[in-house]
Amino acid sequence: MNRRIIILTIVVMTMALIGLMVIQFYWIRNTSVVRENAFKRSITEMLPKVVKKIERMEKKKATEVNPNEGMLSFTRHMSYETFLTASHLDSLVRQELTVLGVDMKFEFGIYNPQRNIFLVESNPESKQDLIEKGYAARMFIGDIFTSPEYLLIYFPREKQFLLTEQWGILLISIILIIVIVYSFTYTITTIFRQKKLSEIKNDFINNMTHEFKTPISTISLACEALNDRDVNKSTEFMQSYLNIIQEENKRLAGMAEKILQTAVIEKGQLKMKREQINLHDVIADVIKNIRIQVEIKDGVIRRFFRAENPVISGDRVHLTNLVYNLLDNANKYSPKKPVITIRTENTSSGIVLTIEDHGIGISKSEQKKIFDKLYRVHTGNIHEVRGFGLGLSYVKAIVEEHKGKISLESEVNKGTTFKVFLPFNEPKE
Repeated sequence: MNRRIIILTIVVMTMALIGLMVIQFYWIRNTSVVRENAFKRSITEMLPKVVKKIERMEKKKATEVNPNEGMLSFTRHMSYETFLTASHLDSLVRQELTVLGVDMKFEFGIYNPQRNIFLVESNPESKQDLIEKGYAARMFIGDIFTSPEYLLIYFPREKQFLLTEQWGILLISIILIIVIVYSFTYTITTIFRQKKLSEIKNDFINNMTHEFKTPISTISLACEALNDRDVNKSTEFMQSYLNIIQEENKRLAGMAEKILQTAVIEKGQLKMKREQINLHDVIADVIKNIRIQVEIKDGVIRRFFRAENPVISGDRVHLTNLVYNLLDNANKYSPKKPVITIRTENTSSGIVLTIEDHGIGISKSEQKKIFDKLYRVHTGNIHEVRGFGLGLSYVKAIVEEHKGKISLESEVNKGTTFKVFLPFNEPKE
């Protein structure tokens, strides 16, 4: 996919996601405002009902004191303590709140602003909150002879109550937003991962084509030489060209086997044929096979077998391939006169194999990817160093199958050191 299209897609998706989140938060905020206004309206409409009940209570009390009071035009003249207590007022307010479906703590009081006193109150400490934040309804509107008084009510946890009412909607909205953000992030990550994988696969195909082309061309030239009637075909000549064909054929088979091994590992079908093997013998055999490639570059392989017990339980073929891959890499990535050092030493539970070179090294950023399948260290030219990028991923898989560990230390232009720990026996699960 074109890089510009990917960037444009990401920008559009990001803007759409941000727009969706803004709309969602706007809708939640508006819903919160609507509910808050509805709550305030219901409380404002409730308070006059409580006031009317208080007025009836006073009138009833006045009638009990003076039976003739009801025949006259009633005007207020009784103090609150004669007919209304704080607990009684609490009961009246609570009854109306129950009708509204509101169940939360509240403070109340009857306040005279002219005298700046509370005539009835639930909590002396909440006076300031009642005056500044409380809902108010005037008492005894028909009483024109006394200074106005107000029934005040205040809800300390009003915000929490309103938020609790919307908790279901908020929770669903939050979950949906999280799901959308996660899906968006996962999609973007997948796009870049697939793009990177596509580039790696293209490099792999290019490398594979180049690697296979060389031995095929060599075999083709050798066959042409053998078929050329003008060439004098002595026994030595024939044997020489047959050896070339045989070696190149082995090389082709080895490359094909490496690709097949990777496919087997990918499917989780790798099987170990375990036996007691001497790791020193395995290393020595590999050195014999690879020494000529190192010596062609005027290089040297130094070995220090310090492990007193080199016998472990493992698969000889795969361990041979493991050592060969590490030595081959050390040789390939040492441009001039390779100096490769091999060390072994024992630990209490196994053996540590160390392979050190003084080659081009690996940068910190590449060290994290070095064991990824198809990944190759950048050398400036994709064909400068041969390989498919399968060696180290295979090495790691073999080490893990043997319940071991592999690590590396490297510095650019100074070299690389691989350390492989292999236990004596497979740990019991």
